[in-house]
Amino acid sequence: MANRIQFATHGDADILELATFTPAPLGDHEVQVANKAIGINYIDTYVRSGLYPVSQFPSGLGTEAAGIIIKTGAKVTSLKEGDRVVYAQSPLGAYSDTHNVPENKVARLPDNISFEQAAASFLKGLTVYYLFNETYKLQAGETFLFHAAAGGVGLIASQWAKAIGAKMIGTAGSDEKVAKAKAAGAWEVINYQTESIVERVLALTNNQKVPVVYDSVGKATWLDSLDCLQRRGLMVSFGNASGAVTGVDLGILNKKGSLYVTRPSISGYITTREELDAASEALFALIGSSKIDVSVPDNQKFALADAKDAHRYLESRQSQGSSLLIP
Repeated sequence: MANRIQFATHGDADILELATFTPAPLGDHEVQVANKAIGINYIDTYVRSGLYPVSQFPSGLGTEAAGIIIKTGAKVTSLKEGDRVVYAQSPLGAYSDTHNVPENKVARLPDNISFEQAAASFLKGLTVYYLFNETYKLQAGETFLFHAAAGGVGLIASQWAKAIGAKMIGTAGSDEKVAKAKAAGAWEVINYQTESIVERVLALTNNQKVPVVYDSVGKATWLDSLDCLQRRGLMVSFGNASGAVTGVDLGILNKKGSLYVTRPSISGYITTREELDAASEALFALIGSSKIDVSVPDNQKFALADAKDAHRYLESRQSQGSSLLIP
């Protein structure tokens, strides 16, 4: 028997419960991982709430963790028992002490990166990788806008941008978060509680605006994001923290400068072993060289049994950077 967090209906954080379960028999191309640290991501709250509904109940939760392989399927060739690994695209159920994961979704973890560092950074780091390299290829010296710069993805983005010499204008909701994002490497950070995002972007770019906006906030920042884009600029909407963007009038893209809009996700960019290897190697190189720091504060590490507290904390917008569950 193993332990996992599960839920039997969609709803708020109170529906999460710790339960025992028997892991399913391993498929031929699966590995079983003893999780040592589990990543908490905002998308997990979308699954729990029903914004991204599950197909059956009770359901596990979470897709990201780091640990040690304890069993391998009959046809697994690239991994073995005892390997230190990390994954971020597993079937739901990573909020557990034991999880079965497809071999092609698992990356071997370098010895110089801890389980906590890996679980705190893998999904977020792979997200930044595809945003900066595939969705739009950022260049050194280029200025761009990135919302929620003090969040888990935002802090990695701040550091990654600095590492490649790009000038990231971030947004954050408090002076403390502004300072956090700037310390991480953001070129400038806008406190959206006290400043106009559009006016500050215009001032910072000498009225030139930016070629790309990365927006994980959604509904609340949609129009401001469009108003920050240059003619034929790209709006990258990759999250819904304030609610989904709905009822879009395509004509507004014409009026604001023949803009482009995309709604990407990791599953559209990192699907093959080759793509996973390229993305993970780029991320591990930056962490290993200390260009990206993914340390997690003690108050953002929660016991597995306290997953509901972790979700409440995440949704309160108090968190800065990544949070973890520790089995």
